[in-house]
Amino acid sequence: MSAFCSENRYNTIKMLCTKGGKKVGTLFHNGTIYTMINEGDQCEAVYVKDGTIVKTGKKEELYPIFSQEITQTVDLEGNVMFPGFVDSHLHLIGHGEKLIRLDLSEMTSAEEMEKALRKKAKTLDENEWLLGEGWNENNFIDRKIFHKNELDVISEGRPVLLSRVCRHAFLANSKALELAGIMNETPDPAGGIIKRDADGDPTGLLHDSAADLVKKVVPEVSQEYLNKALKTSVEYLLSLGLTGGHSEDLSYYGNVERPLNAYKKVFEDDHLKFKAHLLVHHEALDDFKKIKKNYQLPFVEYGAMKIFCDGAFGGRTAWLSHPYNDAPETSGVYIHEDDELLKLIQKARKENMNIAVHTIGDMALQKTIEVIKKCPPHGGADRLIHAGLVSESLINELKQLSVILDVQPGFVASDFPWLIERLGTERIPYAYAFRTLLDEGIICAGGSDAPIEPVNPLLGIYAAVARRKPREKHEGYVLEQKLTRHEAIGLYTFGSAAAIGQEHIRGYIKDGYAADFTVYDRDLFKITIDEILEAKVKYTIVEGEIAYELSSAKNTHSHS
Repeated sequence: MSAFCSENRYNTIKMLCTKGGKKVGTLFHNGTIYTMINEGDQCEAVYVKDGTIVKTGKKEELYPIFSQEITQTVDLEGNVMFPGFVDSHLHLIGHGEKLIRLDLSEMTSAEEMEKALRKKAKTLDENEWLLGEGWNENNFIDRKIFHKNELDVISEGRPVLLSRVCRHAFLANSKALELAGIMNETPDPAGGIIKRDADGDPTGLLHDSAADLVKKVVPEVSQEYLNKALKTSVEYLLSLGLTGGHSEDLSYYGNVERPLNAYKKVFEDDHLKFKAHLLVHHEALDDFKKIKKNYQLPFVEYGAMKIFCDGAFGGRTAWLSHPYNDAPETSGVYIHEDDELLKLIQKARKENMNIAVHTIGDMALQKTIEVIKKCPPHGGADRLIHAGLVSESLINELKQLSVILDVQPGFVASDFPWLIERLGTERIPYAYAFRTLLDEGIICAGGSDAPIEPVNPLLGIYAAVARRKPREKHEGYVLEQKLTRHEAIGLYTFGSAAAIGQEHIRGYIKDGYAADFTVYDRDLFKITIDEILEAKVKYTIVEGEIAYELSSAKNTHSHS
């Protein structure tokens, strides 16, 4: 039986940690505790007070020193504790939408997808939109992409908008295109492509900003829907051992206050304990600045300005320096012209902000590097998200900059082997080149990009170490890029902390650091690679308090 820290449980734990109106401490012991300071480093017990690690050591040493303050001990019962895992790049509300909407991401044939769409359509009102998440033609033997006319029949005339797994390509039917005003003569918008047939008629496939034309006419979801999506997402992440996540949600749901009100409801009113670090999309920045002071929320902090530079490999919209191997007529899509990208970064610097730039293709990375060199940060590090394709020259340039890379190991499992078709054998050694990046001293943080990929950090760790899909038996894709387990786990601990300049207070089990812990039922360092995916989260602990536990069994004891 799983249990979250509901409001009642939150208050119960709060009382356990209070003595004479003053917060006191908790001692965690009787488990394998990896500090992650160096490979293999362990301690036997951890004493925590007011959400911070006071001291690590042996129980018999710590207990006499702090016995007057300890009102709670947590017996780990032989389970294995790590610093709290943090997803460095995801979309919290979007992931919640995936959980409560029609999810197409696991479907392995066009027939299965069609059946699910027809079934969903029959539950909708006559003019209600048919919305779906995560279709991926690379999972289909025939690589089928539905035409708008087929979607017309499936939806029985209702408007349709289906996001591809990468969220850089969408499918719309005739009704949706009509409502958006997309016709034969409609030009491609900047940073987007309206796919057309030989007669110039839109097929329904829309890349990047072209999909915005349709998104604008989709009815706005309710505030209650956003609240539910965020709460569902955070609870699910806690159940997977994630103590925090770096998210980007503020520009997709109408006025910026709508997603922020969802955060207020979930973090302030519902008392969920989870450390959210929010990037601010450049299109939402001006509105955000006006109301930021009204949304200083527990466990929510605000970070860099988010910019998209290109698309994704799946839809061939990642911007490459040379054409795609399997589609030589295109090199991808660039979202911003050079001068526009420079102006956006100048705006961030004026606001004393770092930037977080989506760059998957090597050309997108090159252009972003050039602009950062022209307009370097005033302090801290900029974030380059994905860095899916690099080269020796780009790595040398990255080493000269104050940047941290947000990488997604799960992409290895989802994108190979078809990525080899896209990039060709010469470029593929530099795709998701995590080993090379770390060896060159470039700091990397680990994320999932949920809802685009599954959010479970164990999948990311597995993919970084094994370089293959779960259940595949070969040695892995691009073997020389495999990480050690310490490095892979480090992406989600000290790497994610470094991405937000908090490596001095988060990411390790160390005196003075935040008491955020992920506790598994087995040792990720000692089990086989395949067993990593079978590990179960026993506890997720945020600032010393249990935010999620696998069982309701009583492992905590209060002291008078």
